[in-house]
Amino acid sequence: MGKSIVQKILEEHIVEGKWDPGKEIGIKIDQTLTQDATGTMAYLQFEAMGVPRVKTELSVSYVDHNTVQIGFENADDHKYLQTVAAKYGIIYSRAGNGICHQVHLERFGKPGKTLLGSDSHTPTGGGIGMIAIGAGGLDVAVAMAGGPFYLTCPKVIKVNLKGRLKPWCSAKDVVLKMLEIFTTKGNVGCVFEYGGPGVETLSVPERATITNMGAECGVTTSVFPSDEITKAFLKAQAREKDWVEIKADSDAEYWKEIDLDLSEIVPLTAYPHSPGNIKTVKELEGMKVDQVCLGSCTNSSYKDLMTAAKILKGKTVHPDVSFVVAPGSRQVLQNITRDGGLEILLSAGARIAETACGFCIGNSQSPRTNAVSLRTSNRNFLGRSGTKSANVYLVSPETAAAAVITGEMTDPRDLEKMGIKYPVVELPERFYIDDSMFIYPSEHPEKIEIYRGPNIGNPPASQPLPENIQGEVTIKVGDKITTDHIIPAGSKMKYRSNVPKYSEFLFEVVDSTFYERAKNIRDSGRDNIIVGGESYGQGSSREHAALCPMFMGVKAVIAKSLERIHMANLINFGIIPLTFKNEKDYDKIEQGDELSIPNIREIIEKGGILKVKNVSKNFEFEVEYNLSDRQKEIILAGGTLAYMKNKSEKMLKEV
Repeated sequence: MGKSIVQKILEEHIVEGKWDPGKEIGIKIDQTLTQDATGTMAYLQFEAMGVPRVKTELSVSYVDHNTVQIGFENADDHKYLQTVAAKYGIIYSRAGNGICHQVHLERFGKPGKTLLGSDSHTPTGGGIGMIAIGAGGLDVAVAMAGGPFYLTCPKVIKVNLKGRLKPWCSAKDVVLKMLEIFTTKGNVGCVFEYGGPGVETLSVPERATITNMGAECGVTTSVFPSDEITKAFLKAQAREKDWVEIKADSDAEYWKEIDLDLSEIVPLTAYPHSPGNIKTVKELEGMKVDQVCLGSCTNSSYKDLMTAAKILKGKTVHPDVSFVVAPGSRQVLQNITRDGGLEILLSAGARIAETACGFCIGNSQSPRTNAVSLRTSNRNFLGRSGTKSANVYLVSPETAAAAVITGEMTDPRDLEKMGIKYPVVELPERFYIDDSMFIYPSEHPEKIEIYRGPNIGNPPASQPLPENIQGEVTIKVGDKITTDHIIPAGSKMKYRSNVPKYSEFLFEVVDSTFYERAKNIRDSGRDNIIVGGESYGQGSSREHAALCPMFMGVKAVIAKSLERIHMANLINFGIIPLTFKNEKDYDKIEQGDELSIPNIREIIEKGGILKVKNVSKNFEFEVEYNLSDRQKEIILAGGTLAYMKNKSEKMLKEV
């Protein structure tokens, strides 16, 4: 039996376990990336491990999230990141150099390698044939220290592409179609592998758009073959030596296969407030638009921006529209400038934002009250834009450009009626390359003093799993609760290295009274318990959605289902993730109910049925704990750092 691309790459990297879909494996990580919103805590945790130098082939620290420096906090964190990188062997990408995923694709990604990033859109690297996975910062810290990354050996879903995209239809429409087919839930433990004759019609930036937003489906990652298209992209980046061919065997077997005809794709949009809410642009035609944001790690490449620029040539932004452009990297900005794209965008009335995440994470360009905002980014969760009343629609660069001209939701194919022809944009044979914004590690790390501003504190310590959990349902939430709902991004991100302060904003979007309630329960000596619906923990890899609840005394999350990265983060910080055996029991529980989970430590340690008593309602229900033996040990120890410390002490005693 032949092998898929996923199996080929993973088998070369497995250090614990074997290829057996559904079972836990540990893999060697070749490369890591962090961004500044998650990186500060990741490096604090790395420092706590006492490792003198990173053990990966390549590790890069990007500054792309908290680039708006209002107050000292972000600037202090950036100086910390720069000094840590210099000391421990990490390349530092300065603020202004670009968004981690775009820059890594351009300058460092290599086909056949494994990449672990403390950002959920790390699967962007699958566009050049990497197994690129998003994870919590602690998992990335472990990988930098030379430890394996553990995941469920995935079920591989083959997506057979055929045909070719028609004019005015783009890769963004392809991945929105994938979200329509697969939705945002129920895909945990799977990987999308793209193949078929349609693959060769897609450039690397188009492939990267598709793999980037596979994260919204909840899959572990997505991957394309490494072929002549990949080779041409790497050659244009002066990195042809990094190319290797990677393709599936002709007789490879897959868990599931679907066919997708690119020629049948039409302009699509994801309407509020989920990337999984899909409609055709035609269905919403005529809706007035207040803001258009072009950029983010999903659609900010040279091809994306030049396409929009050529559509807008000779046009002026509609009077009712605020038009913002954020190039994905300095390289993109430099190249569109050299090729005339920037001048066209400026002449059209675009506001040029920093080459950073910015509007995507609500860190700038928040729309007005009740606004309709069209964005080429990957998420439109409630409040993520920074304006809770705003309605955010995810669209392609072509659809975004059409709205800039008309001031309303417009099927870009209709621009032909206005005499605008679809622009065909080819990638340069050789990009203009300037790597001067990378700072490479010091050759004398012993001379480096790490800078620590007053906003930086040590990671809070968790406690071992108690014999019994006794506490209150501090909050009960519904389906599709994202990490944005749990802990906000935007203006609050500057507190990510200050866990006590950041914890004050827990569940702010859902229930602003959560913090005080949780604090009172914790300080009374009882445990906080969270109850959730389906697909709890969607979205970002931000480990603070587990770290802050741990600090507030949350001991368990009971949900109908949990998403992969968030579940791993809960385990990393000693919060036990539980799921209802009978989902109807969810309906019987209310916020404020007193719950008791007796003998939980003994049951996790020795096995057995785990029952929860609802003391307030006087009934009992069963929950499931889907944990590997390693995860059980971590939970018992109180989290990964405690587990690693115990393991090290045990090894020393044996020696």
